[in-house]
Amino acid sequence: MTFEFFSKPDATPLALANHSWWTAEARDKAEGYIPDAGLSAAMDVARFLGQPLLLTGDPGTGKTQFAYYVSWMLALDPPLIYETKSTSSARDLFYTYDLLGRFHDAQLAQANDNVRMPSTDQLDYVTYNALGLAILRASDPVEVSKWTPKNFKHGGPRHSVVLVDEIDKAPRDFPNDLLNEVENMYFKIPELRDTDTMEAVRISASAKFRPILILTSNSEQHLPDAFLRRCVYYNIPFPKRDRLLKIIKARTDIDIDPTKKGSGQEALEIFDKLREPNNGLKKRPATAELLNFLLSLKEMGALDAPLKNTAKLSTALNTMVKTASDQTAIKVLLKEWLPNTTG
Repeated sequence: MTFEFFSKPDATPLALANHSWWTAEARDKAEGYIPDAGLSAAMDVARFLGQPLLLTGDPGTGKTQFAYYVSWMLALDPPLIYETKSTSSARDLFYTYDLLGRFHDAQLAQANDNVRMPSTDQLDYVTYNALGLAILRASDPVEVSKWTPKNFKHGGPRHSVVLVDEIDKAPRDFPNDLLNEVENMYFKIPELRDTDTMEAVRISASAKFRPILILTSNSEQHLPDAFLRRCVYYNIPFPKRDRLLKIIKARTDIDIDPTKKGSGQEALEIFDKLREPNNGLKKRPATAELLNFLLSLKEMGALDAPLKNTAKLSTALNTMVKTASDQTAIKVLLKEWLPNTTG
């Protein structure tokens, strides 16, 4: 593995094919992504050390999309995603076991009910989830064949990108319970027993194809120090104007010339004012909301002339102003910013 890849100025996808196996939605999340230099360098360091990359930043700064970008650049399958919930347990990241279904089948067998033949294969009740699936993919297919369902297609050992989205939503025990598994890239399935040792099945990833783990957090709660020590950390900053213009061009095909006054520049000025810390608004819009704002203005034809049409502008602002109190406040602010508006 080349240590510096993402941080190279001329970094291009390893495979220049059209990624035809990707869905249109996944392609859209990857192709137009423009990471800053610090984020690219952090990804290189995380890959070199074999550690998870923990990303924080305002909602809408592209934390989730970055996983798609990494998969795209490395010519891998789209990322395997685990969406963390307040009820998540560490096991859920690797697999789930249908205990209720197993119990139901056992009851049928006990009652000798011939409605259907209950399964005697424990694998029929195991579903592999994001990181568990990535570890299976990183393993020798022969070695793990007896622990995979009959319809599982391995395809040979390979890298996978795994996204654990909003890990801070999980109970505090969730990251603590992952320390050894994440560090050594393995997991155990107590419901399955190795016939030779009668111990719980343990599946480990090959070091050569170690999964690339990306975690996102909205900093809603502090993650344990022991877990943080095992991560490479990066906070995605709000993009500076030159990079923001590149993002707008890549994601919306709207080209705003910073040297010319126009509706695009006016839209950016409104966005800047919405982000000012002392403007009375409770929630500041992020990059994703700016893109939606510009796309809405473009669709309504409001970017073809100065932003003087209050009706169109107010409608588009619903993409950036997300609380009732802020929507009331924005009407007052608009009169201050655009006193000559009509409509």
